[in-house]
Amino acid sequence: MKETDLQKELFISIKNALPSHISLVDTIADLLNISYDSVYRRIRGEKLISLSELKILCEHFQISLDQVLQFKNESVVFHAPEINDADPDFRVYLKGVLKQMQYFNSFGKREMLYQCKDAPVFYFFLFPEIGAFKTFCWLKTVINSPGYQDKIFSLEEFPFEDCNYIGQQIIKEYSILPSTELWNLESLNSTISQLQYYRDADLFKSKEDFIRVIDSFSKMLNHLQEQANIGLKFMPAGADVSRKAPFKFYINEVILGNNTIVCELDDLHLSIITYNALNYLITKDVRFGKKLLHGFNTLVSRATLISGIGERERNKFFKLQREKILQLKK
Repeated sequence: MKETDLQKELFISIKNALPSHISLVDTIADLLNISYDSVYRRIRGEKLISLSELKILCEHFQISLDQVLQFKNESVVFHAPEINDADPDFRVYLKGVLKQMQYFNSFGKREMLYQCKDAPVFYFFLFPEIGAFKTFCWLKTVINSPGYQDKIFSLEEFPFEDCNYIGQQIIKEYSILPSTELWNLESLNSTISQLQYYRDADLFKSKEDFIRVIDSFSKMLNHLQEQANIGLKFMPAGADVSRKAPFKFYINEVILGNNTIVCELDDLHLSIITYNALNYLITKDVRFGKKLLHGFNTLVSRATLISGIGERERNKFFKLQREKILQLKK
């Protein structure tokens, strides 16, 4: 392929990564500090971009050179938020998730396809008590933050109002993002195990705190069931569901799987995989996106849809999860 053809393909990839209301020409002109005429000549392939310009574009739009040059190898380049942070800040992590949600919602045609090995992080911020507990657990047990190693959990001491506020903003964005979620019978097990561990290790300051967290967890599950009942997402206590996003909820009993996401955004497929419980990797690699999407659709074809329809299976699933939560109080 000619250099000019590769360059044209680069700008097509960049255009696909931009929401429809954002001008490609304005964006490139600002990034490269060049005139509109110079941008158009580069887009048409009349002027080759320099290596320094290519570096700026690839870094800003998270495009790999392999993708630009269309190498037929088996390498896939991922963007890893916070990979360079030696001392991760959980608030920064949540702000990053919020930024991603806002980016997804900036597209006209959009849908998130989420394979949930575990319950998505943001669901726990539907209600403050379970959100505070999960934040404390992530900081103390997962991230191993030094400031929490000799602490026990107390709702009064650790309400994490700042994190809860960001989490609420994430949920608001998610409630207007059409999605298909593929859960399994064990998606809540990790949180149940964490609650059980903290209870047995006397890491709750009081039994009252423990009961309040359990009740909050139950409220979260009830809200999920209410969404599944009508096939729409909405905020707790939200009466108007007419403008909320479609919600397809499947139960997969075939394989446990991984926590993976494919976002279909206009003509762009964005793929996300998780590691170290909380961290995630993002790629716009078309081949990887197709593989992930194929695997997701294969599991969906063997799963049971319980949102909107499938009342018997829906009630059966949520009854099982509710019984697991209630067992924690015994």
